[in-house]
Amino acid sequence: MLKTNNLGYPRIGALRELKKANEAYWAKKIGQRELLEAARIIRENNWKTQREAGINLIPSNDFSFYDQVLDLTLTVGAIPTRYHGFTLEGPSSYNLDLYFAMARGFQQEGLDVTAMEMTKWFDTNYHYIVPEFVKDQQFSLTSEKVINEFNEAKQLGIITKPVLIGPITYLLLGKEKASGFHRLDLIDRLLPVYEEILGKLAAAGAEWVQLDEPFLALDIDDRTRQLYQRVYSRLAAAAEGLKLSVTTYFESLRENAETALALPVQALHIDLVRGEKQLAEILPAVPAGLTLSLGVVDGRNIWKNDYETALQQIKLAVDALGSERVWVAPSCSLLHVPFDLDLEDNEQSLPAEVKNWLAFAKQKLAEVTDLARLAAGEADAATQARFEANKAAQQSRRTSRLIHRDEVKARVKGITDDDATRTSPFPARKAKQQARFNLPAFATTTIGSFPQTRDVRKWRADLKKGVITQDEYDQFIAEETERTIRLQEELDIDVLVHGEFERNDMVEYFGEQLSGYAFTKNGWVQSYGSRCVKPPIIYGDVSRPADMTVRWSAYAQSLTNRPVKGMLTGPVTILQWSFVRNDQPRSETTYQIALAILDEVQALEKAGIKIIQIDEPAIREGLPLRKADHKAYLDWAVRAFRVSSSNVEDDTQIHTHMCYSEFNDIIEHIAAMDADVITIETSRSQMELLDAFADFNYPNDIGPGVYDIHSPRVPNKEEMVKLLEKAKAVIPAGQLWVNPDCGLKTRAWPETKAALEAMVDAAKTLRGVAEAV
Repeated sequence: MLKTNNLGYPRIGALRELKKANEAYWAKKIGQRELLEAARIIRENNWKTQREAGINLIPSNDFSFYDQVLDLTLTVGAIPTRYHGFTLEGPSSYNLDLYFAMARGFQQEGLDVTAMEMTKWFDTNYHYIVPEFVKDQQFSLTSEKVINEFNEAKQLGIITKPVLIGPITYLLLGKEKASGFHRLDLIDRLLPVYEEILGKLAAAGAEWVQLDEPFLALDIDDRTRQLYQRVYSRLAAAAEGLKLSVTTYFESLRENAETALALPVQALHIDLVRGEKQLAEILPAVPAGLTLSLGVVDGRNIWKNDYETALQQIKLAVDALGSERVWVAPSCSLLHVPFDLDLEDNEQSLPAEVKNWLAFAKQKLAEVTDLARLAAGEADAATQARFEANKAAQQSRRTSRLIHRDEVKARVKGITDDDATRTSPFPARKAKQQARFNLPAFATTTIGSFPQTRDVRKWRADLKKGVITQDEYDQFIAEETERTIRLQEELDIDVLVHGEFERNDMVEYFGEQLSGYAFTKNGWVQSYGSRCVKPPIIYGDVSRPADMTVRWSAYAQSLTNRPVKGMLTGPVTILQWSFVRNDQPRSETTYQIALAILDEVQALEKAGIKIIQIDEPAIREGLPLRKADHKAYLDWAVRAFRVSSSNVEDDTQIHTHMCYSEFNDIIEHIAAMDADVITIETSRSQMELLDAFADFNYPNDIGPGVYDIHSPRVPNKEEMVKLLEKAKAVIPAGQLWVNPDCGLKTRAWPETKAALEAMVDAAKTLRGVAEAV
C-alpha cells in the first residue's frame, strides 16, 4: 500500500474538552494538573484514532493549548520583554501562566501586561498570535514541548512525525517591533534552536520531522527563495539520522516550484485541492530520491472526497515516481474541519441526504487510507464497497432536488450596477445623517454583542430541549435586551445595540433562517484559543424566507430615544465562515447571500431602524493568497457588499466592521465598499493598522478599536485616550468614532462595564480637548 500521511489533527477534542478545560483553568476552577491531564487525554485519543485509521505518518506537536505559532514563540524563546515578570522554570516545563499571558494579557498580582497581537492564519478563520521581533532578538530553546510530546506518543508505541512551523515561515509570520532591520535578518540567530531541536528529536528516536513552509506557496521575492536553499542545506546537515518533510498548503507552488523541489529534504507535500493543476507541472521536475506527498483530501471543507478524481491524480504521480515515492494525504492540517461526523444524529438540522455528502476529520482519515489502498490495487471487499458508496454519493449530490432553485439564480442574474450604488455620495449622506442623529464628535458605540452569560446560554439550550416554552424564552430575551439598553444609556453611549442575546453565532444565527443551509450539533472548529465556532453548511441555493432580526432590533429601539443599530452579518463573512458548496463559483453563492441580506436591510429600515451595521470581518480573510488573483475576488466581494447595503435612503447610516486584518493592500477596495462608518480592530497593534487608512486618505468615517475585547484585562481611560490621540494624528477628528475592537459576547459583565465606562470617558476627554481648541 502507498504510505498515508496526516499533517495535523483537531486539538479541541470531540466535544470541545480543551475549551472547557482551558476556561475552567482561567477561572481558577481547576489547577494546572487537571488542565495538563485533559490535554494528555486529547493527544492520546488523537494518536490512537489516527493509528486505527491506518495512517502511517501520524503528527505530534500539532496539539496546542491556544495556538501553534505561540507554542513555537515560547519554544524558541522569542518572549517580549513585557512578560519577563513571569518566571520560567526551565526548558522542560510548559509555563502556562506565561503562555496564556502572551495570548490573552494579564492583569493581576501587581502585573498589567497587554496580549500579543492576533491575526488570521493565511486565508482561514483561524487566528494566530503574531511573533514580535526586535533588532537584537535572541533565541534559545525555552520549551521542549515538541520533544516531550514525541516521547509521550512513543510511550504508547506510536512513533510520530513531529511538526514544526518552518523557520522562514515563522519569521515571516511575525512583525518587526522596531525599524532598521527585516525579520528575515534574524534567521542565523534562529537556526541554532532548530538544529538543537532536530538533534534532540533524533536522539529520542524520531524518523521523520515535518516542517511547514506555506510561504513557499505565496508570492515571495528572490531573496527569500535563495534563503530557502541556504536554510534547508543547514537544517539537512543538522538532521543526521532524521528525514525532513517540507509541507506547503493553501495554494500552488507556481514560480516557487523550482525552489521547493531543489530543497535538500526527503519529502515535499503539495496541496492538490487548492492547487489541483500543479501536479502535472511538478512531476517532470521531481528529483530522484524526493518523495511527493499528495494533498488530495480537502483539509478545509467538509465535502466527501471524489475518489475517482483523486485516484486519477494519485495514478499520475505513481506512474511518474513509483508507489514507494508517493504519499496520500489531506491537503493541509485537519485543524480546520470538525472532529467526527458520527456525532451528528439530528436529521432535522442535518438531513440524511446532505449528511451522506459530508466527511469530517475522522472520516477524512478513512478517505486517505481508502485512496492509498485503491491506488495500490490492495482494496479489500470493505474498501471496494466504500468506493462504490462514494461514487453513489457524488452522483446523488449532482442530481439532488435539494440544491437548485431557479428563482434564486434568476434574481442573481438580474443584478445591475444601480443595485450596487448608493443614491448620493458620502458627503451628502453624512450631512443628512448628522441632521437626523445629531451625534457628538467622537461618537461612541459598540460592535454589537454584549456578554452571553451562562444564563443566556442555558435558556437557549433549555428552549432546544423543550424545557421552556418559546414565550418564556422570548420574555427572558426581552428582559436581557432592556437591561442592556438601560446600561448603555447609563454609560452615555451614543449609538446603542440590542445585545444579540437571541443569537448563538454571528453566522450560524443567520444560516438557521436562510434556505440552502444545514447545521451540525458538534461540528466545532477552533477560531482562536478556546473560541470555537460551528460553521453552518451551505449545500444549496440561498434565500431569505422571512425577517431574521427585525423583531428584537425594533423592540430595542422602542425602549430608547437614542439610535439603536440593526446588526447583520455581511455576505462575504457569511460565505467565509460557512462550509461552502464547491459545485458552483463562490461569487455566485455570495451574491445569493447578498440579496438575502438586502431584503433584511430594507425590512429593518421600514421598521424604523436607521443605523444598520453589516459586519464584514472576513472580507480580507477571503483575499486569495496570490496577488495575481486579488482583483477578481475583490471585484465581486465589494460588489456583493454594496448589493446588500445600497438600496436604502441617504439618511440611513450603514456601518461595517472588520477585525484582525492587514488593510494596506486592499484599502482602495475597503473605501469602494462605501460604508458610512467602518469600525476596525486596532488596539493590539497600537493603532498601527490605521496607517493604511491615513496614507490612503480614507474618505468616510472610521472607528478604530480602543480596547482589546479578546483579553480579560480592563484598560484605563488614559490608555484609551493615548490610542485616540494616535488615531487623531493620522485621521481627521471629524471622521473618528470610538468603540471596542470587536463584539463583547465572550467577556464578563464586570469587565465590560468597567471598560465601556473608561471608553466613554476617553471620548468625552477628546471632545473636551477639541472644544478647548
